[in-house]
Amino acid sequence: MTLHSPLDMHLHLRDGEMLSTTVPLSAEHFAGAIIMPNLVPPVTTHEQLIQYRQRIHEYTHNQFTPYMTLFFKPEYDRTFLESVREDLTAIKLYPAGITTNSEGGVSGFDLDELRPTFSAMSDLGIPLCIHGETNGFVMDREAEFVPIYEKLATAFPDLKIIMEHITTAQSVKALERFDNLYATITLHHLYITLDDVAGGMLAPHLFCKPIAKRPEDRQALLDVALRAHPKVMFGSDSAPHPRHAKEAPGCAAGVFTAPVALPALAQLFDRYDRLENLQAFVSDNARKIYGITPPATTVELVRESLTVPDIYGEVVPMFAGETLTWSIKETP
Repeated sequence: MTLHSPLDMHLHLRDGEMLSTTVPLSAEHFAGAIIMPNLVPPVTTHEQLIQYRQRIHEYTHNQFTPYMTLFFKPEYDRTFLESVREDLTAIKLYPAGITTNSEGGVSGFDLDELRPTFSAMSDLGIPLCIHGETNGFVMDREAEFVPIYEKLATAFPDLKIIMEHITTAQSVKALERFDNLYATITLHHLYITLDDVAGGMLAPHLFCKPIAKRPEDRQALLDVALRAHPKVMFGSDSAPHPRHAKEAPGCAAGVFTAPVALPALAQLFDRYDRLENLQAFVSDNARKIYGITPPATTVELVRESLTVPDIYGEVVPMFAGETLTWSIKETP
């Protein structure tokens, strides 16, 4: 089957030497991706955004578009947002300390404090992407954040809010209650539950945040992803860490899926006899939600086995050493 302009709407490329591994692997098959800004230091200024985009382009080509984001700060005013709008696709909000490099995130959700920035974003058509978790018990953090999504969606009805990498049935239900709520869904949360991570021998390369949840939560994600619900889109949340940072005390959170995402999605959609919906899930919905026109690229997927490499550079991928039933046809 042929996919047209596949998009990854939530991607971590990291920075520095890691870019030489991560960027080519995504740019090889994806037409574009939403690039996360939680670097050290985070991307918070126009200059930092442009410089980061330039560093990404050093390892890619003209057929891949990095859609850039800023790390949310409540001090962003209308004048600043107008000045950066041409180079900006979205703004990513992190609750403080919830995930990798998020210490400078939002520590509260006071509407009076957030209103000037969110109102300006609404007027300028800048989507707000949110890592939606509280600091409560790890299995309940996303469900506990749903009332905050509801509060924001109600207070700012013209603000397009993307619930990033949703993992729970509660988040899926919230999609139907508010016109301005959308969501990304990862590859790994469609495949795994917490049992795959910690039910037997600990699987550090499947440890991520938000943590994988229960079978009923995975089923809720599958239900909307496989039918390509118009308010959901693929976002890998591919989050590379060097092997020594994963296979260690204090295991870093993140699953590296970028190089295997499309074959693994094809395998999954094929398993459920829903291949006809894969195009919408990996591209069409995102184009409509974000109002973007990615480069016109194609990727041909074939039902032929693919043995996943054990490692890419310093990073171990999901399905390392395993065989997938679909692969990408190489261009002569």
